[in-house]
Amino acid sequence: MIVVMQPNATPEQIDHVVERVREIGLKDQVIKGTELSVVAVIGDDRKKDREVFETLPGVQKVVNILAPYKLSSNEVKTERTEVAIGQACVIGGTAVPVIAGPCSVENEQQILETARAVRDAGATALRGGAFKPRTTPYSFQGLGEEGLKLLSAARDETGLAIVTEVVTPSDVELVAEYADCLQIGTRNAQNYELLKAVGQQPRPVLYKRGMAMTLDEYLLAAEYILEAGNPNVILCERGIRTFENHVRNTLSLAAIPEVHKRSHLPIAADPSHGTGHAHLVPTLTYASIAAGADAILLEVHPDPQHAYTDGAQSLTPATFTEIMPTMQRVAESIGRTLSGMPVGV
Repeated sequence: MIVVMQPNATPEQIDHVVERVREIGLKDQVIKGTELSVVAVIGDDRKKDREVFETLPGVQKVVNILAPYKLSSNEVKTERTEVAIGQACVIGGTAVPVIAGPCSVENEQQILETARAVRDAGATALRGGAFKPRTTPYSFQGLGEEGLKLLSAARDETGLAIVTEVVTPSDVELVAEYADCLQIGTRNAQNYELLKAVGQQPRPVLYKRGMAMTLDEYLLAAEYILEAGNPNVILCERGIRTFENHVRNTLSLAAIPEVHKRSHLPIAADPSHGTGHAHLVPTLTYASIAAGADAILLEVHPDPQHAYTDGAQSLTPATFTEIMPTMQRVAESIGRTLSGMPVGV
């Protein structure tokens, strides 16, 4: 249920609604738009009584939310949510930021070389894993805090915002100390304790869809982050596991407009994980932009053949630079642009 406040509602009136929500044993979340503020009422439906709130000063109306995902639904917030990562990367607006970098941080030279290359090509954020959950325990698991320090050094030199994965609740505070945005990977998409933990800290969260999750399951799981108090959630379609064997995962392009229909949250696309093959990445990148993706994640490595992880799906800096102008033209064809790229490139 949401309590929609009148356009001229005062802060005191909003606070009074919040107090009333808490008095009856429910949880509140205030969502402020450009014209209206609403108070989401969360908890046991048996305690929700419209009449309790309809007569309070400053209240315009009370609306029951039909979608099972209460806080991410368009019923709660009709305006699109915009999430800022650092200073120059805003996801959910007209511009489409590009977040690029290697799957794993390997060493100082590798991450700095990649960061300079993707920045010069027009990327506004750097991706790179310091902690890597792997299918086998014998694979490279990441550099840990040393990798975070290298990412921080890359940000200091290039100005790119940092997006990196956190894999356990105990590491959330450490990763948040270095990163501009915390990523939840597909293997942790239903790790609810981790989702709660990232929801309790202020950094934006890039939340990847689980490889076997339906959209309903995905949006319901995102509620854990929102319900914990963090409104800065960016969804990410990264492909799902199907019977196909010509790709690593099947990138569900239809998920992008469907999420826009159901939710106010921005959604990014990751064609690198969505295909697993570098030769497919450019085409699926263009298609993702055309489908309405609010950001693009791409894996870029200066030497894919010798990458510690995911070399087969990583673009070289030269290829990344080559495809950026086409990405810009596709964005312009649907009334958008790429962040950091001049119009008409």
